[in-house]
Amino acid sequence: MDVNLIFKYFTKLTEVQRSHFEDLNALYQDWNKKINVVSRKDIDELYLRHVLHSLGIAKIQQFNEGSQILDVGTGGGFPGIPLAILYPEVQFTLVDAIGKKIKVVQEVIDGLGLKNVSAHHSRVEDLNGQFDFIVSRAVAAMPTFVHWTKGKIKKDSTHERKNGILYLKGGDLAEELKDYKTAQIFNLKEHFSEVFFETKKVVYLPQKYKVPG
Repeated sequence: MDVNLIFKYFTKLTEVQRSHFEDLNALYQDWNKKINVVSRKDIDELYLRHVLHSLGIAKIQQFNEGSQILDVGTGGGFPGIPLAILYPEVQFTLVDAIGKKIKVVQEVIDGLGLKNVSAHHSRVEDLNGQFDFIVSRAVAAMPTFVHWTKGKIKKDSTHERKNGILYLKGGDLAEELKDYKTAQIFNLKEHFSEVFFETKKVVYLPQKYKVPG
């Protein structure tokens, strides 16, 4: 699947945005040969499994100009880089504890010339600052993730939806989310028709998590 998959669902892109999305494939193909951050199967379906999947968050939550988003455990730059292309007026901070992954992320950022993204080789617990939303792609079970990101979300919201976590997950989440009464689950199959999205979800967890005890 090629970049037209992105254009199918995001029809109001500027020429610069379209060019950035087109350039992603060559950048990742090139860097993945040097430093393997995306599996061989997935690199051939980059736009479906990584780029469009990342942009699923934008179908649930749009980000206001000037807001700050933290991508935890970004891996090869997902969901942060596709979202940063979509929202050039929003600041994205991408963090991963694995240095070789952040190297690739930085090279992709530089290759595209993105000015609204910074990449950090760090554990999220050691990162300073607070953010409007924290995004991620299934790097840990929700209780662990909430623990890692404690104190990283701004208290004052500038969006209609309260600041919080937007988490790309799949499968049955009942057990993992049973203690989070305020969590909302959005099915991406309602936004994207490809079979890949049948079980894919975005979990939104507002800042006041209301964990019992």
